[in-house]
Amino acid sequence: MAEQKTQQIGIWPRLRVADWAETRDTLHMWTQIVGKIRLAHAPMVNEWWQVTLYVTPRGLTTSSIPYRTGAFDIEFDFVDHRLRMRVSDGSRRELALESKPVSQFYAETMGALGELGIRTRIDPRPNEVDPAIPFAEDDRHASYDPHAARLFWGQLLRADQAFGEFRSHFVGKVSPVHFFWGAMDLACTRFSGRPAPPHPPGGAPNLPDWVTREAYSVELASCGFWPGGGEEGGFYAYAYPEPAGFADQPVRPAEASYQRASGEFVLPYEAVAAAADPDRALSAFLQSTYEATAELGGWDREALEAGPHRFEHR
Repeated sequence: MAEQKTQQIGIWPRLRVADWAETRDTLHMWTQIVGKIRLAHAPMVNEWWQVTLYVTPRGLTTSSIPYRTGAFDIEFDFVDHRLRMRVSDGSRRELALESKPVSQFYAETMGALGELGIRTRIDPRPNEVDPAIPFAEDDRHASYDPHAARLFWGQLLRADQAFGEFRSHFVGKVSPVHFFWGAMDLACTRFSGRPAPPHPPGGAPNLPDWVTREAYSVELASCGFWPGGGEEGGFYAYAYPEPAGFADQPVRPAEASYQRASGEFVLPYEAVAAAADPDRALSAFLQSTYEATAELGGWDREALEAGPHRFEHR
């Protein structure tokens, strides 16, 4: 059981990927369903920012989704293990987060929205995974370990705080800190302001090329956290387009390395959690990988960067 193999040390939760892989894969499909509901109703925003979820004090939320003359939201509550749906007219529904197949979660979620008077159609297949089993037919993914889900949320919470601090140093175009359900990663992206060359075809599985082209339409430096790529997950950083010499740049801390197969720097989560100062270790990774992008890519750093305490003298 994951409860016997996972632990929480200090404020950086420890969770081995091998101990919750089945729950992770089920939860991935559940977040895709909820994310696609937001996609169905939210107006388009550059680089697909309107499709993401956000970390909350209890889990992950869609934030407010416009619907006719009102709004609704959906939240994964990983404290009480409930899926909560709230509508601006005061109505609400809740579903239990517990072991159940994706097909059942899909039917229950869409049924609850119908009871709330919200008519929704979504693309009924997942993206960025292979095979892409239709949600209504997916009985393969049916695990939910509440202890592991709460620890994962704790990892997201710490990453969200660290990325938020890092984001505050940038005054150019920068994304929110948000959770992309396609790859199941929490990310924050800085942009140079210059257009990027068209992204080459054949990116993620079961994702149209025109979607990827929009996501990478501007030069960027992106960082994130993903529950994979390391024993306990991993932090990553990459540039698009990748400037010459990027892969050979020295970055901090020493545990970080460039992975040529994925084209990104990776820092194992466990290296951060076990560091004497985890926040400083992660901050060093975020800053050094960004500086490699900005310096080699010729970004106008003076115009794009500013300290987070710039208003304190007023």
